[in-house]
Amino acid sequence: MSRLIPSAERIIRARKLIQQARDLPVPPDGGRSDFSYIARVKDLLRQAHDIVKFIPLTPSATNEMKEDVKRIDQEIAQANQEILH
Repeated sequence: MSRLIPSAERIIRARKLIQQARDLPVPPDGGRSDFSYIARVKDLLRQAHDIVKFIPLTPSATNEMKEDVKRIDQEIAQANQEILH
């Protein structure tokens, strides 16, 4: 059985994944249109979203945690826009 990860830890991990996507080096030959680069960025951002997407639905989630999840979703959208467009 898998170990349960507390909501606070999930939020921290999601922010780390967003930062990893931002820190990914742009390939010199393909630039931002390199398909493997795009796939890695989108995968990291998807993982960040998947980690936190069920936090608002849990009964133990506080309003502060729900707001953090909304901010993380906004950060994911912003990172996607900044990195890939």
